[in-house]
Amino acid sequence: MFGFSATAPTFDGFKALRHLGPTNVSYLAPVGKGLTVQGGIFASLIGYDSLYAKDNFNYTRPWGADFTPYLMMGLNASYSFNEKLTGAVFVINGYWHLANANSVPSSGGQLAYQASPHVTVKETVLWGSHQTDTSLKYWRSLSDTIVERKGDRVTFAFEYIYSSERVVALGKPRALMMASQLPIHWTINKRWSATVRPEVFWDRDGRWTLARQTVKAITTTVEYRIPYRWTNTILRLEHRWDDSRGPDGGFFRGAEVAPGVIGLTPTQHLLIFGLIFTFDR
Repeated sequence: MFGFSATAPTFDGFKALRHLGPTNVSYLAPVGKGLTVQGGIFASLIGYDSLYAKDNFNYTRPWGADFTPYLMMGLNASYSFNEKLTGAVFVINGYWHLANANSVPSSGGQLAYQASPHVTVKETVLWGSHQTDTSLKYWRSLSDTIVERKGDRVTFAFEYIYSSERVVALGKPRALMMASQLPIHWTINKRWSATVRPEVFWDRDGRWTLARQTVKAITTTVEYRIPYRWTNTILRLEHRWDDSRGPDGGFFRGAEVAPGVIGLTPTQHLLIFGLIFTFDR
């Protein structure tokens, strides 16, 4: 259900748009060192993880990624100031590209700095209304900070997401969400690799997940790749442990403990085998 909102109606034409991944056009404008302008549906500037498992270290995605945009619909422009610093700005239809909360666009920007040949720092901000009342005091703000170090064998990253908005409700409460992850990826050889990803997700007021909860999770993945000509077969064995606590925390355990009372358990385990086949010519 990526691209949809739990609190806003769907966008007209969503039945067709939901089947589209990145679908856009780009233009390299002769401005300075080159200004790249892109329009359409494009990969979100927010988040460390892609919508597609083939582009990620793990098969499943972190909580913070699932409740921030994977794709954006609108315009963006990026410019490389020098070999180390790149900036981008964007204007999009909303927080979720398939939701139609209102007719006011959201906007934001990103700075990416290559601190060293191995270390990259990204800071992205988003600001816009996600409610029917578009007054500035009700706009949602989000910041996403990513620090990544890529070595010859080991890659690790730290991501911290903070988002907040004042809700149009009695008392005008302020909703808050925070998420963080620390994926560590080890390339053993050309075919084998392993990844461990601890994470935490806090939806204090249930605005993003509709449940007031704090989730802790650890995901461990072992991967084996089989490249052949222009194809690549990826085999992944993954274990995931999630722990949800709080006023509305817990996972459905498959039965009612009493008539009308849903049975919940604070923890769950997932063991999954994934087969990914890619074709690139």
